[in-house]
Amino acid sequence: MSVNKAILIGNLGKDPEVRFTGTGRAVCKFPLATTTSWNDTEGARQERTEWHNVIVWGKQGENCGKFLSKGRQVFVEGEIRTRSYDDKDGNKRYITEIVAQNVRFLGGGAGGARGAGGGEPGWPEEPSGSTGGGAPPADDDVPF
Repeated sequence: MSVNKAILIGNLGKDPEVRFTGTGRAVCKFPLATTTSWNDTEGARQERTEWHNVIVWGKQGENCGKFLSKGRQVFVEGEIRTRSYDDKDGNKRYITEIVAQNVRFLGGGAGGARGAGGGEPGWPEEPSGSTGGGAPPADDDVPF
């Protein structure tokens, strides 16, 4: 048995970017910051911020592009994926992403509509056989 599950609550580091695949399917990406705080051995407050690359497919990705903006707090549930691509100099690069199946908007505020584009390196390929992260769970299925 194995489990690949990430659950994050954090703030967007910049406005989401929405693109569309050749088949018209939306893919949204945004950086998400999570911050951990603790007191060190001298009692001084310390913080560490981790940045996560989040990918959201389908209608849920379109909604993220319409309603989220930099600084907005979100709940993200998905799986961790690492993929590779070749940069413009031909070097192999690796990127770790959270492919979200569930995104919940927290806090206040809303962003405007975002434009579309596509085909740039570094954007994930459309997963074969994927249903776009699935429909949001029924209220009974929410994990909290």
